[in-house]
Amino acid sequence: MKRMPVAREFASFLSASKMLRASCLALGILGATTSAQAQAPTWPANLKAEYEVAFNGFGIGSFAFQAEAERDTYNLKGSASLSMLLGAISWTSDIRAIGTVSDKLPQPSAYAFEVKSGSRGMMTRMGFEDGAVNSVAHMPPQPPKPEIVPVRAQHLKGVVDPLSAMMMLASSQAPCDRRIPIFDGRERFDLVFSRKGEVRISEQSPSGQPSVGHVCRVRYVPIAGHKPDEYTQKMAENRDIEVVLRPVPSAHMFVPYQISIPTPMGTATLTSKRVEIAQTGKPRIALLY
Repeated sequence: MKRMPVAREFASFLSASKMLRASCLALGILGATTSAQAQAPTWPANLKAEYEVAFNGFGIGSFAFQAEAERDTYNLKGSASLSMLLGAISWTSDIRAIGTVSDKLPQPSAYAFEVKSGSRGMMTRMGFEDGAVNSVAHMPPQPPKPEIVPVRAQHLKGVVDPLSAMMMLASSQAPCDRRIPIFDGRERFDLVFSRKGEVRISEQSPSGQPSVGHVCRVRYVPIAGHKPDEYTQKMAENRDIEVVLRPVPSAHMFVPYQISIPTPMGTATLTSKRVEIAQTGKPRIALLY
């Protein structure tokens, strides 16, 4: 019985992890034009980002992200490694997404999410066609649960996967003004961004990029696939989820510096440690924190 609060806290963090994935697992691919006169964004040939993950102020792991682009196609990869209770509980995940860019917007074609904890694991795979999800597979299979709000066919149209989600900001000139429809293979939800303010960002060495980040509030709006319980209600009512986006004018992008997600059991944060951006025919950009 004494371990129940810890177990519940860890379970709460794993539930919050879907918000970590959904709100910013694009970690570094947030792109947007930097002025009203700017042309459509040109994706960097390669982008790598490393983030530290903390829960209630304690470092519990890391997240690495890589994005590759060639002409109008993209390939996104993410991997997380988390550990709590001095390694007694560990969690690793790998996420991948591929697709194309059409009219400045991402058009995903495939998505895969795999998570492991000890000897146990699960995998989700999705396929897309004509702007809608056309296939979903879970290993092991996930039987329908009566307490879950059912996902209908209309919920799977015009959505993106969590890794492709933040690329939608590329068509916006305002980094904190966007509503993004997401389906992660189980849950259909929206993320609504709004502007909160600005914050100064410190670097280990000057990169030549602006040091002021845009602070965006992010509101979680559950639609289907969720359990309508107290936890979901509290997350939906949460107005303290934030992401700090740093402008990188040299690459015509915004990259996330920090994500903060308060949950009923504590606050999960991702903080940038290193970002590298490679563009064809241009000097490499390195952001070190």
